[in-house]
Amino acid sequence: MFRLKLPTDPRWANIAENNLEEILSDHAWCEQKAATNAIHLIIQNSEKQELVTEMLKISIEEMEHFKMVHDIILERGYEFLRERKDDYVGELAKFMKKSSNGERESGLIERLLFAAMIEARSCERFKVLSETIKDKKLAKFYRELMESEAGHYATFINFARKYAEKINVEARWNAWLEEEARIIKSFGTGETIHG
Repeated sequence: MFRLKLPTDPRWANIAENNLEEILSDHAWCEQKAATNAIHLIIQNSEKQELVTEMLKISIEEMEHFKMVHDIILERGYEFLRERKDDYVGELAKFMKKSSNGERESGLIERLLFAAMIEARSCERFKVLSETIKDKKLAKFYRELMESEAGHYATFINFARKYAEKINVEARWNAWLEEEARIIKSFGTGETIHG
């Protein structure tokens, strides 16, 4: 579905499982950032009623996910750790084409593809966790979140296709997939969702 070029090494799940406090805190922050991204899309594109409606739903859902992960942190007696820089997302952000001369279409399409890429990789990571970790409760939790993230990916990619007039979305998505494969090679050994 996502056409990711490089799958996550299942050994990453072992790193995650051995560092649940770190992973869960990082995951909570990822959900908060996803909500912020949806709100950013609303602010920048308030005239697009359908987009605003869907981004509003996603922002609420992402904050609900934030609460769910935060609740798990508290239930397990973990500390909710401070936010850390997400180097994977930072590297992806560098690939976004900047809109020029007031060209809003490019800025919107790039932001939608950027969001779709993050959702695709997060979904794939949640799948790995759901199939690999021994903690049955968390495995079930990540399975359910995986399905939700897949829906968010589809929303972002479909809006990119809908709003693109001068941009070949399929060609640009293929470029994103190639770049993401290059970036993700440097990750997979850290105790973060994208690490």
